[in-house]
Amino acid sequence: MTVGGVLSEAFALYRRFFARFFLTAAAVFVVLNLFSAIAADAGADADDALAAFWGLVGLVVALVGSLWVQGALTATVANVRDGRAEEDIESTYRRVRPTLIPLLLAGVLAGIGILLGFILLIVPGLILLTRWVLVTPAVVLERLGPTEALRRSWNLVRGHSWTAFGVIVVTLVISAIAHVIFVGVFAFLPDFLRNWIGGLVANSLVTPFVALSWTLMYFHLRGDSSTPGQAA
Repeated sequence: MTVGGVLSEAFALYRRFFARFFLTAAAVFVVLNLFSAIAADAGADADDALAAFWGLVGLVVALVGSLWVQGALTATVANVRDGRAEEDIESTYRRVRPTLIPLLLAGVLAGIGILLGFILLIVPGLILLTRWVLVTPAVVLERLGPTEALRRSWNLVRGHSWTAFGVIVVTLVISAIAHVIFVGVFAFLPDFLRNWIGGLVANSLVTPFVALSWTLMYFHLRGDSSTPGQAA
């Protein structure tokens, strides 16, 4: 597994199944970014209680929704690799729904560990981020529990940490740059619409590529030698 190999493979899949990945992400981000826009708008309001309420609602919706999107995109990557690209988006989300609680618990555990690592010396946080990057595929595709998924990701990445870290850094940098560009396109809109529409388009375009890259790492490190999308 190489950084360039994973990224080129992800780009090829992204380009081939662009509409599927974009619509899968947009199906949830249309709601997530609406709540984010409402929370941002309320945050500018003089009513602190209202701002706090919408901020909390936005945080909860964003956490659960983003995990659901990640799970659905992970399942979609597996689908196109296995020649099941015809599965509709609703069916994919329905199939992933039972994994939401394990995903949430695993995400919270990983988030706490990574945050503490960054607070302590930064380097431990980067190590944990790298070793736990495959938690979502472990939960969604292997139906593992939170702690088992963390352990599975750790073991898969062992011996390939620098490559995995490289993929993480490159995809996050690409994601950040693309997000700024796509949101900037809608700068002419009022603040509320810019946050909603701009965020929706940016997240729906960028998030699938990150999910693709990280899920493909999972397949590589698991030893799956099948050609992505070959049977699709």
